[in-house]
Amino acid sequence: MKPAQFDYARPATLAEALSLLSDDTQDAMALAGGQSLMPMMNFRLAAPDLLVDLGAIEALRGISEQDGLLQIGAMTRYAELARWPDLAARLPLVARALPHVAHAAIRNRGTLGGSVALADPAAEMPAVLLALGARIALAGQAGARVVAADDFFLGHYETARRADELVTGIEIPSTPQGATFGFHEITRRHGDYAMAGVAIARGDGLRIVFFSVADRPVRAPRAEAILQGDPTALDAACGTLDDIDFAGDLNASPAMKRHLAGVVLRRAWKEMTA
Repeated sequence: MKPAQFDYARPATLAEALSLLSDDTQDAMALAGGQSLMPMMNFRLAAPDLLVDLGAIEALRGISEQDGLLQIGAMTRYAELARWPDLAARLPLVARALPHVAHAAIRNRGTLGGSVALADPAAEMPAVLLALGARIALAGQAGARVVAADDFFLGHYETARRADELVTGIEIPSTPQGATFGFHEITRRHGDYAMAGVAIARGDGLRIVFFSVADRPVRAPRAEAILQGDPTALDAACGTLDDIDFAGDLNASPAMKRHLAGVVLRRAWKEMTA
């Protein structure tokens, strides 16, 4: 299928993009990498009157550091992030997860901000950012604000982003000395959406985040508390996962998701502590 007819704009500044997106006379949607939006338009699941391409806004690109936070522009592509020379040293969990994001062709076009804004519960990056205690930078006609990842992902494709706002960047705290990280996912084939996955960050505290098992990336606070107190108590930690409201999909039932969550937690934790 082909998309319904739409108008196209490619603004050069964030202010221009926000002005176009806030126009109440037409249904406008932002185009970041387009790896999710374009298929949705082709299947007529999305039919905007105006497509606002963010690709020319240089202010939304790049990686920098300020006040102890690594700041990644929303339009930074996965492939650009993977080529950053300091990635493995500064963001080891991101470096570990990136090769699992779809396929190379998609990573060449897909953007970090696009994934965050879409909030697909099966996507790797929202879970990784939640595990890292990241913050999401937003801008709208009323001004800019920052929302913690813990408060940003609200449900299936639902976030705290307001209709007139754009994700402008991601802020990630610097990695604490001696921090360790774990990541594991189970897929039918490499590059497919995960049937279940987990991202773990252990530094000043412990954050365990599952993805592709519920309607959003979800933490496991009881498992975190158990493993923080006793890193060998993996059986006990896995026994607490019934706290999660598991959701089935075409790949697996809720019961299977529950089982797979325990599998990925065990594998990631054992790799971290080996």
